[in-house]
Amino acid sequence: MGEENTIAQPPGGRNTPCEDGPMPPPTGRFAPSPTGVLHLGNLRTALASWLSAKAPGGRWLVRMEDVDGPRCRRDLGDQQLRDLAALGLESDLPVMWQSDRGGAYRAALERLHGDDRLYPCACTRKDLQLLASAPHGDEGLRPYPGRCRQHSWEGFERALRFRLPRGSANWVDLVLGPQLDDPEVLTGDPLLFRRDGCFAYHLAVVVDDGAQGVTEVVRGSDLRSVTATQVRLQEALGLPRPAYAHLGLVTASDGARLGKRAGALGLEALKARGVGLPEIVGWLGWSLGCLEAPMACAAPDLVPNFNWAKVPPGELPVPLAWCEGA
Repeated sequence: MGEENTIAQPPGGRNTPCEDGPMPPPTGRFAPSPTGVLHLGNLRTALASWLSAKAPGGRWLVRMEDVDGPRCRRDLGDQQLRDLAALGLESDLPVMWQSDRGGAYRAALERLHGDDRLYPCACTRKDLQLLASAPHGDEGLRPYPGRCRQHSWEGFERALRFRLPRGSANWVDLVLGPQLDDPEVLTGDPLLFRRDGCFAYHLAVVVDDGAQGVTEVVRGSDLRSVTATQVRLQEALGLPRPAYAHLGLVTASDGARLGKRAGALGLEALKARGVGLPEIVGWLGWSLGCLEAPMACAAPDLVPNFNWAKVPPGELPVPLAWCEGA
């Protein structure tokens, strides 16, 4: 086993004062991919990140993760911004679009290459599918096994992976509590640059969080398993590590994931079924521990009552009546 690298926050999380005095107000962010309609799970994450930033007087940013060009559409991103604004959630700075950030990602790759932290990966999609059929890790994930780690740089086909250091990383999650993960077990060496010329998710999110001064990342629990990998990449690039909060997923009333029916549980579809915006905000606020019971309200009404200690960690089913016809 490699030497464990303990990278932890103080037990009190982001609100613990540092030795030189109180910590500055946080910078939160919401970073959707413009590939479809924002569903209630996405909107709950957005509201939680907004409340977490606004409660102590911080700022909140929106970033469009459209680095995967073939799947992303600017018009869908614009619709997502309108939906957020309808709930009273607007970025305190101009929205950042990852498709405009190629130079920053290229510079990060050059730094990693200069530090011998990259290697070329020649694996095809078929190769990766075969590797995925091998036994998975403890969480059923398919970590990349480092098949190309010893490849020569001569004649490589552009895909680049980050060479993970050995050892586990730990942190205190604002929702889930203390966490300890070995990124080699959960993800393996992550892809940073794809064969089709697109920069990959892990690189873009880490570089942009650093560039925007993000101090806390709020997202769904389905992304908890990549946190240790991103911590390692932040270290390699000399970037500060934000606090993390991973929310339980919102599901349909039958327990199904919302990704398969996002449009049916987006704002427009819910409004068409008679569910008003204040009712949606109130239900989301109740689900985050800001209200004792769901009631119609506006986002600013929830700010005084937000506290991470009140946020439940488990999955959250959408009200049955809201799913009718979905």
